[in-house]
Amino acid sequence: MTDKTAATDACWRDYLERAGVAADDYAVCSFGDNPRDAAELAALVLAGTKRATASLARDYPADGLPRPGDYVVVVDGDGRPCCIWRTHEIRIGPMHTVDAAFAWDEGEGDRSREDWLHGHREYFQAQARREGFAFDDGIAVVFERFRIVWPAHLADEPAAD
Repeated sequence: MTDKTAATDACWRDYLERAGVAADDYAVCSFGDNPRDAAELAALVLAGTKRATASLARDYPADGLPRPGDYVVVVDGDGRPCCIWRTHEIRIGPMHTVDAAFAWDEGEGDRSREDWLHGHREYFQAQARREGFAFDDGIAVVFERFRIVWPAHLADEPAAD
């Protein structure tokens, strides 16, 4: 996750006011580990291709795992807010348990399970080398599906609390 900024706070307030939603808090997400990936993956979300994401469970505090109903402000490679999603499904399991439907919903590469496993192995192995932890296909992954709620013209679902 990424830190909140004045820009993400403004995006959040705009959503709450214009959509008439009463919610307390939000998280911030930037995809990948570099500005180019963040921009490309945010663009997939905006295009409607990407409606899921995966991250290592170890990257969250024990009491901070995402939950259905959570709101997330997505920022692009320059840290600019581009949309807000609401989490609608969470599954935590070994990386190798990803299914074809989730790989498709994540919207990356050719959207196949095989391509998803290849790409995520490379990404998570690089993270393991940087951070000094052991990696294997049984590592716990947070499989998260979401729906866009803001801006309204991109929304997958009407604003609701």
